[in-house]
Amino acid sequence: MKHILKCQNCGRYTMQEVCPECGSRAVSPKPPRYSPEDKYARYRRMAKSKS
Repeated sequence: MKHILKCQNCGRYTMQEVCPECGSRAVSPKPPRYSPEDKYARYRRMAKSKS
């Protein structure tokens, strides 16, 4: 069973690994799973504040 993916470039949803519209990579649109013992939360917040 394949899952739905979202193109990083144009935002189109597809079932293919590569977007048929623009040729960019498609990734899972789901957010990462939450964990109270999140080991990388500090780094994610630092990266978000820099951008």
